[in-house]
Amino acid sequence: MRWSLHSIWRANLLFCLGVLQYCGEAKVHTEIQAGPLYRVLGAPLSISCNVSGFASETTQKEFEFRIKKPANPTFEINIISTHDQSFAYAVYARRVMSKEITLKHVSPNSVLFEIQSLQKADEGEYDCNVINSEHVYHGIYSVKTTVKVIDNSLSVSSAVSTSMSYNEGDALTFTCLASSNTIQHTHLSFAWYLHKDGQAEAQPIISLDRDFTLSPGPGFKERYQAGLIKLDKIGEAMYRLQMAQLELSDQGRIYCQAQEWIQDPDCSWYSIAQKDAEETTLNVKAREVAPEMSSLVVRISTQQTALREGQELSLSCNVDTQNLKERFFSVAWLRGGVELARIGPTGVLSVGPEYSGREKEGELRAARIGDRDYRLILQPVRTEDQGGYICRAWPQDRGQDGAFRQGAAQDSSLQLVSISATESGLSVEMQRSVSVKEGDRLKLTCKVDEVKGRLSVTWQHKLTSTSTALFTNVISLSQEGVMAIAGEFMSRKVRATRPATDTFTLELEEVTPSDSGVYQCAVSEWKTNSKTNSQSQTATVTVEPTESFLKVNLISRNNRVNVGENVELLCRVRGPRVPITLTWSLQRDASTVDNILTLYPNGDISWSGDQHRYQLKVENRLNEVIHYLLVNGASHSEAGSYQCRASVFLENVHKKLPPSNHLAVMVQKPASKLILTSPTTLTRDVNTDIEIKCSVISEPFASSQYAVTWLHQQWAENKTIVSSDRDALVTFGTQVELSNRQRISMRRTKGPSFELTIRQAQISDNGLYICEVVEWLKDPHGDWYQFSPVSRATTLTVIEPANDLRLDMKEQQQLIAREGDEVELKCNIISGASSPSFFYKVSWFYTGHSSSVMNVPLVELDHTGLLRYPKNQALRGLQGRLRLSRPTKMSFYLGIQRAHEGDSGTYQCQVEQYQLDGEGHWQQKASDSGSPIGLTINVVEKNLSLVMDEVELNVSRYQDFTIPCSITRQSSSESEFQVTWFWKKEIEAKQRPIFTSYRNATLQDRYWGHQLIFGHPRPSQFSLTVSKPGPENSGLYFCEVEEWLPSLSHGWRKVAEEKSGYLNVNVYTEGEAVSELQCKSGTWIGILIAFGICSLLVIFILVLKICRSKGSGGEKSGQSLSAEVHPLNTKTSAED
Repeated sequence: MRWSLHSIWRANLLFCLGVLQYCGEAKVHTEIQAGPLYRVLGAPLSISCNVSGFASETTQKEFEFRIKKPANPTFEINIISTHDQSFAYAVYARRVMSKEITLKHVSPNSVLFEIQSLQKADEGEYDCNVINSEHVYHGIYSVKTTVKVIDNSLSVSSAVSTSMSYNEGDALTFTCLASSNTIQHTHLSFAWYLHKDGQAEAQPIISLDRDFTLSPGPGFKERYQAGLIKLDKIGEAMYRLQMAQLELSDQGRIYCQAQEWIQDPDCSWYSIAQKDAEETTLNVKAREVAPEMSSLVVRISTQQTALREGQELSLSCNVDTQNLKERFFSVAWLRGGVELARIGPTGVLSVGPEYSGREKEGELRAARIGDRDYRLILQPVRTEDQGGYICRAWPQDRGQDGAFRQGAAQDSSLQLVSISATESGLSVEMQRSVSVKEGDRLKLTCKVDEVKGRLSVTWQHKLTSTSTALFTNVISLSQEGVMAIAGEFMSRKVRATRPATDTFTLELEEVTPSDSGVYQCAVSEWKTNSKTNSQSQTATVTVEPTESFLKVNLISRNNRVNVGENVELLCRVRGPRVPITLTWSLQRDASTVDNILTLYPNGDISWSGDQHRYQLKVENRLNEVIHYLLVNGASHSEAGSYQCRASVFLENVHKKLPPSNHLAVMVQKPASKLILTSPTTLTRDVNTDIEIKCSVISEPFASSQYAVTWLHQQWAENKTIVSSDRDALVTFGTQVELSNRQRISMRRTKGPSFELTIRQAQISDNGLYICEVVEWLKDPHGDWYQFSPVSRATTLTVIEPANDLRLDMKEQQQLIAREGDEVELKCNIISGASSPSFFYKVSWFYTGHSSSVMNVPLVELDHTGLLRYPKNQALRGLQGRLRLSRPTKMSFYLGIQRAHEGDSGTYQCQVEQYQLDGEGHWQQKASDSGSPIGLTINVVEKNLSLVMDEVELNVSRYQDFTIPCSITRQSSSESEFQVTWFWKKEIEAKQRPIFTSYRNATLQDRYWGHQLIFGHPRPSQFSLTVSKPGPENSGLYFCEVEEWLPSLSHGWRKVAEEKSGYLNVNVYTEGEAVSELQCKSGTWIGILIAFGICSLLVIFILVLKICRSKGSGGEKSGQSLSAEVHPLNTKTSAED
């Protein structure tokens, strides 16, 4: 069984934590922010972690942060540490080095972990671990929290142009849109800011917090309390700012800001996203005035109180007070409490929103015509212009800072004006009721008849059909065909056209429910740049919200599967084709909803979890779009309630549709195939080691691991003995006594098999042993789950065994070995008493060749496994080289390492048999001695040999010569040599040593000094060279070799000595060489002359004999000669 360092550490930690259960509450306590923490992609992340309970609260503690990612939840990745700069793994090292990820101490016991910009890969389970600087573990040192990274779906936009100019005292209206598509429960806060020129930071004007509480900015409280500043939320996503009277200090860059907030598990609110709309430059113009206080009288008058439709209405307003020429006023005309127009203290005209369209078309004009006189002209008047008019004036005082301070208002009396309809033939017709779906185009058509002049049209809108509601302009088309879009619709896709002479159309793209209401088509008739008549008609428009016609439904063909099987979910979006954003979510418990993925209209996919677990497919059908979510290899972590959510992004606003129904996916375990086998019964001797094996014989799954528990049943009661979890961490049952824990162990072997070992079995160990196995499987994503336990039982019977002890080889043995070899002496038990309950004590005795060492104990191995060397100074060296082994249960071997000559002698073993009784005491049962073993250690044999050749050598004076010394055989490969060269003259008997090479590589020149050169070309070859010899160096040379070997008993010892053959060297001078050469030449010449004379004498004798033969033979001889030649000629002819 292999244990990693991490497993050992964890086992120790678990042990320590287990001890804490008996020692009271943990002392050290580490805390981290509770999760899950939902944070937005690209936003910062901060996690606090603190510890308490250490002995020293002032000593700075060291912390480490790690992460487990959803794709591999069992693998920890180091991120950052306060004490080790190289702690981070490569995937985080660069971000740590660049300070994008930091871990800083807030106090000695607290740190703050920060990521400046979150990435998708930063999602996971974060572990804060405090380094224990004390000697004991007593508490919680590691805590975890989960971080979920979601997309930033916050959208903020403004419909106002980038620059606007107003006069001091004018009214200002701005609108902004803000929405979010986050599926988690979030709140939005909203605020308007003014960034004045020269100031570093913007000032809040007014804000609406996440709890829907309005708060004015520090510089705007008084105006807010006076009702001059308002912030209204209109519909789901529109926010409107109204400032009734602009001041010079309002000049600057104005913009709106939205923040998205989420509530963390600790009930605190956290801002996960913030966005600003584009800034709009606001210019406010002012004029110097002289302030003075006095009474004020306001009068209103008109030349004609009864008018016909199309005529001109002129309303005069007269202001009277003291020092009139030195003072300034704001004057306004009101009808029915609604302000038509106002002339400010600087003479600038501002028109109320209900009449701004008529002012742009020239129907409304107002001006100051004298020091005290103001005039308002409406032409052409309409029937709806009749009613009661008043004139209202305010004194305006200017302070030293240039800002106007408005005084108390003074109203005139009421002036009634009646307007009757004309008999013009102009008529307008519209469809009374129009229904359109959200996101579609709204198209309204206005038909005119009896036209006598040029026409202009103004399209207007109000939310409700009540008479008190006022129309606001949408778009207008002048008589020259010039199109003008109202401010609130500048960012909308809107247009007005005149496709035919009698037809006007309004087209508004991507309508929303806020576009519902009453639309008015106001047509005016013109003659020579003067409006002569106006007629209007209204239509009620209903915008059907998306949720009314776009339905989302979630179904599945197989929502109950086994681990590892696939799940297919179908999200059906029924309705017309609109660009939608679809989000899949999974809720595993009552409080947490996790995003899986978000599919955007452009096809982009944002994954929030482990994307390897899922696949996405989209199928377009006639009246619906089906989004398939395939769960590959489902695990228990994919079980839960699934939901798909759709949203539409229209006019810069996220429109969330009602989510689909919840669909529960259940992931169950596959059927277990676990089958066990174990012996039914076992009978063993007492005091023996018993192994009970429980094996898995079924085919395991690829990832199967097993947790095993062994139970002991006696008297119908089960007691847990020992258990091992799937990581092989072994723990004992609480009922097992400490003394018994030392006898019990468990191990795993191939198969797999689980073996329970009971050492020194006792009669009380009888009973039924149950092996209970729980199979664990790893799901496709690395998480473990378990099956129901399976068990097998074995009945154990412990009995008392018989005993019989006999040793092998009763006759004396003889062993011979060489010095330095390893010798092994054997002692074997051959009796039938091989029960594991028996234990043996073995002793080896030694008797040396000398009478001083007789039957002395060398070594003892007792029955408890204790090895002892009896003290004996004479045998101390031998005891240090002994090796006692037990290759089998019944064999005891004594080894002598590097045997010495002095180890020779007689060896004998003695064995004693022991057994534990029921009370745990050792009892000797038997004893026997082995046969004596005679051991003889011999040293190495002499085997040295040299080259013995006799050689003669003649050299001239100063010619170097070499005296070789070659070893042909040696006694041992460990031999070392001492070589000495000798010289003697032929006429002398004395041998003189001239040079020695010792075995320790020391050289000694013993006679001639620098004339000698030593050589050692090979391990077995030595040479000595005599340089520049003279005649006095002539003589006989030879070498003498001494062979030395290391003796284990006596150190280095000379084992052989040999002499080489003689080298006879004759050294001659140059003169002696010539004389000798001449002498030798004369000798050779004499020999040659004698040889020549002898040769001539032999030739002469032969010729003489031939001549005598010719004289005595006569004719006969000639015939004979001719007869010999003939065949030669014949032979020659034949050859020719």
